[in-house]
Amino acid sequence: MQRPPKYARIERERRFLVDRFPNADVAVRRSIKDRYIDGTLLRLREQTDDSGRTIYKLTQKVASRGSGAQQGWITTIYLTESEFRLLTQLPARTLSKIRYSVPPFGIDVFEGALYGLRLAEAEFHSAAEAEALNVPDFLLREVTNDERFTGGQLVCASRPDVESWLAGHGIRRCGGS
Repeated sequence: MQRPPKYARIERERRFLVDRFPNADVAVRRSIKDRYIDGTLLRLREQTDDSGRTIYKLTQKVASRGSGAQQGWITTIYLTESEFRLLTQLPARTLSKIRYSVPPFGIDVFEGALYGLRLAEAEFHSAAEAEALNVPDFLLREVTNDERFTGGQLVCASRPDVESWLAGHGIRRCGGS
């Protein structure tokens, strides 16, 4: 495994295609707009919760697959709104989604060209914790190791691309089986 970038932490997460929304209480609902800055590993995020509170983040993700759920290294800094607005002038591709927090999962329902695509992800502090995850029946297929279902790839995908990827997992259309 490569040496971590300074200030980065290991990112461990498992991702799943969602069959149906779970019959569970939603702890938090957030509207997320991601801008993947062209030619970089940087993501600019504007995240607004139901109370109207908005946070702005700049994140770098460096892929470094490890065993199990290890995706790589992640570094995040929080921005002021003016810093965020300045950085939005950089060329980028955008992705919009609504994230429902249903612990331990964040369930993303995509908007725009990817309308109807639903992915759930869970983050972990250790490999053992990731391995011990009890996968509930509202999840259809695990796609943790399918790079196509990462934000950096989805932002470049068309609806026909995603429909084709889903078909490869036995799903006929976005948002269902």
